Amino acid sequence: MEITWLGHSGIKLQGSKIVYIDPFLTGNPAASTTPEEITEADIVVVTHYHGDHLGDSFTICKKTGAILFGIHEIAVEAEAEGLTAEGMNIGGTVEAKGVKVHMVQALHSAEKGNPAGVVIEMDGQTIYHAGDTGLTYDMKLIGEFFKPDLSFIPIGDRYTMGVPSAARAVEFIQTKRVIPVHYNTFPIVSADPEEFKRLVADKAEVIILNPGDSYTL
Repeated sequence: MEITWLGHSGIKLQGSKIVYIDPFLTGNPAASTTPEEITEADIVVVTHYHGDHLGDSFTICKKTGAILFGIHEIAVEAEAEGLTAEGMNIGGTVEAKGVKVHMVQALHSAEKGNPAGVVIEMDGQTIYHAGDTGLTYDMKLIGEFFKPDLSFIPIGDRYTMGVPSAARAVEFIQTKRVIPVHYNTFPIVSADPEEFKRLVADKAEVIILNPGDSYTL
């Protein structure tokens, strides 16, 4: 599976299927691509209804015919625009096109519905995207139950965990590998990924990417 950081919290997973998570591209100064450059997608997953996560999700789905996965309220809005959507809620699991998506708890806010994290199972790999969240003991359950092979953890502070709490989250999740996200897009969410790497080096492999860089799992 090839994993690409698109900038901010946006991720592309490319294996037997192409999955986008939180593709905030338009208006994102750190974005490594544009919606116009995306020609293929099977599934688009949205963790919560904020502009920097919902982003270009609807546009990509309209262009590619991808299925949108999101909290119930996002799915209802997507269907009203003629998109194919799978509505979910926290604790639920939905499978489509051989990709299984679990919706898990996140501590944050949202303009519609609730914020969430997601665990995605594809091609024998388990990927956890925490969305926007503060540190929570629920992460221990996520780690114990799903045993993620790789996790995306926000480190930018102010609206999510900062570096110290994100490091503790890695301890809770017991993930094998972690990629820090949701930082340095804007000055208000500046963070040092090398400090994060130093704090968790004995707990997990830390993969620091620049927007547009890829990692093969």
